[in-house]
Amino acid sequence: MTVRRGPRAQTAERRAMLVREVQAGNGNIHELARRFGVSTSTVRRDLRELELSGEITRTYGGAVGGPHPHELPLREKEHGHRREKEAIAAVAADLVETGDVVLLDAGSTTARLARRLRDRTGITVIAAGLNAIALLAEAPGVELILLGGRVRHPGEGVVGPFAEEQLRWLGPDKVFLGADGVTARGLCCPSPEQARIKHLMLHAGRATYVLADHSKIGAEPFAYWAPLDRPHTVIVDAAARPADLEPLPGDTLIATEPDPPDTPRHPG
Repeated sequence: MTVRRGPRAQTAERRAMLVREVQAGNGNIHELARRFGVSTSTVRRDLRELELSGEITRTYGGAVGGPHPHELPLREKEHGHRREKEAIAAVAADLVETGDVVLLDAGSTTARLARRLRDRTGITVIAAGLNAIALLAEAPGVELILLGGRVRHPGEGVVGPFAEEQLRWLGPDKVFLGADGVTARGLCCPSPEQARIKHLMLHAGRATYVLADHSKIGAEPFAYWAPLDRPHTVIVDAAARPADLEPLPGDTLIATEPDPPDTPRHPG
């Protein structure tokens, strides 16, 4: 009789930590390998075993928590990759000029951008998420416009026909989109209505930027897609691997170390 033994204590400990990282939204294979000091093949093997036990679900380039992909609440997303998101938000804020009309998607990185715009004057922000609304509601120099529609949980973004109709009447100078995953196929979304609203926002402005930390590059945790079928720029942190960025359509802007979030970066 053959007795199948469980993993060694070191392996079991690493896999337990892997589960915690994946459930926190840090499921990129290459990042996990760097973090735990093992090869990517070891991480893939660990993730395969964890999927068999029902603890995670593997995706292209990594994994997501649970036996089936699920969307994390926005407040949980805010805890992951904080420094990288801050770097991305700093670069995005530099792109906003006095007189601009800006459309902000819902998301944890776009919320950091909204925080950096609070002290600006002479700009208009169209907010499509509750986080940006809360951050900018009392900003005296920002004209705030709310995108109307149904608030979708747990992402706290506005979706539905009312929002879609309103986008037909808006022409922002710059659009900043969040993402759960970015591939050559487009933006990966947890619902079809979110995919539709992101696609409409992509086409609404004169210039469109996708804010995505390196863990989102190549990730496809959900079944719905907003095609990136117009010129755009992906703003990503410096930890992104060139090989992962190569398949993406559009331009790429690399964000380096950020300034403190409350430090004004523009005089106006």
